[in-house]
Amino acid sequence: MKLKKIVTGLACVAALTSCADLDYHEYSNYGKEYVDQTYDYVTGIVTSIYSKLDYDFGQNYSGGMLASASDEAEYALTTNSICDFTNGAWSPANAKDGVWTGSYAAIQLCNLYMDQFQGLTFDELKLNNDYEAQMFRYRNFSNEVRFLRAYFYFNLVRQYGDVPYFTHMVNTDEVNTLTRTPYADVLDSIQAECDAIVDAIPADYTNLGIYALGSSSPESGRATKYAVMALKARTALYAASPLFNTTNDNELWRKAALANKEVLDSCLAQGYTLGKYSDLWGTSNWTNKEMIFMRRYYGSSGTDSNVLEGYNYPVGIDGGNSGNCPTQTLVDAYEMQATGKLWDEEGSGYDPANPYKGRDPRLSMTVVKNGDTKWPSYNTMPIQTYYGGANGEPVSGATPTGYYLRKYLDSAIDMRATSSKKTSKHTWITYRLGEFYLNYAEAVFKYLGSADAVSAEFPMSAREAVNIIRNRADVKMPELPVGLSTDEFWKKYTNERMVELAFEGHRFWDIRRWKEGKGMKSITEMKITKNADGTYTYTRNIKERSWDDKMYFFPIPQLELLKNKNLTQNTGW
Repeated sequence: MKLKKIVTGLACVAALTSCADLDYHEYSNYGKEYVDQTYDYVTGIVTSIYSKLDYDFGQNYSGGMLASASDEAEYALTTNSICDFTNGAWSPANAKDGVWTGSYAAIQLCNLYMDQFQGLTFDELKLNNDYEAQMFRYRNFSNEVRFLRAYFYFNLVRQYGDVPYFTHMVNTDEVNTLTRTPYADVLDSIQAECDAIVDAIPADYTNLGIYALGSSSPESGRATKYAVMALKARTALYAASPLFNTTNDNELWRKAALANKEVLDSCLAQGYTLGKYSDLWGTSNWTNKEMIFMRRYYGSSGTDSNVLEGYNYPVGIDGGNSGNCPTQTLVDAYEMQATGKLWDEEGSGYDPANPYKGRDPRLSMTVVKNGDTKWPSYNTMPIQTYYGGANGEPVSGATPTGYYLRKYLDSAIDMRATSSKKTSKHTWITYRLGEFYLNYAEAVFKYLGSADAVSAEFPMSAREAVNIIRNRADVKMPELPVGLSTDEFWKKYTNERMVELAFEGHRFWDIRRWKEGKGMKSITEMKITKNADGTYTYTRNIKERSWDDKMYFFPIPQLELLKNKNLTQNTGW
């Protein structure tokens, strides 16, 4: 694996200018002896690890998000590398190995820190008024680093299954002798690590008393008690899911339900709450009381960014390149608000001549549709995704699905050359409260066997948990009724998860952990034509995609297999 380069490269450890807001501005220093001399450089190691946290704003695939490798979206340009997931060009030689390389680089930094930077006293700071606060932060770094290491291992297992697992620095002689640890053991280790640090790491960095550092703004983006609990809960859900729970061990579902219930109970007691769905993104979404853990994102120069908007604003708008276009498959998942039924269910109230009227409000908060206005804010014309429209085919690069992306984008960013408002802050949602209502619903449903079942251990039913999500202040969808069959509830649950968590990096992985990849063999697009009388005709178009069950896990990169003969390839690759 690429660990050898990582090991030898650690002579120059990346450090950052600030841990207060985790802004991730990198510069270099000159090794352990120099790092030992200054508190700032030790702090820099930790924030450098934070800078390796993943996010999915298109940075890995030239604008492509994993949504476009699932049934959520289709990338407008077929030459984009994200399309390799769906066109058959994916292989061990084209292994999409960014997570492998990036995660192990982060893990090696974690191991370096845990092995070599413990027990320091920073005598040069002892006369400072904030010495105790600085030392409290330093002592807590080990908890944060252990969380981060566990987090990166979760990403590796999610993607590859069995992976090499080590918690100490690996020297150059050991690198290419590592073998793959069974995923069940790694998932157990992640949960055990979370248990070991959950009571030691702060719950709230804004309320540290004498240990609070003098700062004009609270430290944001750092791992908390609730982030640790969230990692354990998500890990437990994956461990119980069919891809990993091959024997359908019901006790794993119980553990997942307990872990996700603990997140809900603890976060609600701390004041976390579900607010408006529309407040989940935007320049200040990191302050939202639903957010448990986030990854602050900045441009390459460490400033605010417009990369997401540049990739995803509609073609036909100054600066727009279409990018990740929501599918009709996703749009069809948004129920009718009055009835709570899908468009093709009897009595839904769906009007094929006016297909977006009366839909789940989350549709308009996520997807840009034909006829929408003020998207982005400086656009004075309605969006035209019909054939021949300003933003539709056959314009080069126009949406192939009939839709553009709205969620996560800041419509105030003006991409025109004369604009002074070209960038803003963007924050990737890693863990938020809404996810854990859904995780709990899934786990307790699988464990108790019914959407309505409760027990002394689990007094909230799966149905009730989902209905809390559907009752958001700006959503207000009809509640799921009592008495749904197991198949009916599972269909409703997976649909709700697709809608609520759209473009938040879940769908690509949910399909895999459920082993429901057959649904990836095609997507639906919407082809719109404008009639002479000004009305529109909406025609669904099925587009075939490449899928093989070997794709439940990624291939181990071919270069890693050549360097380390102890590694084995995933089945089918």
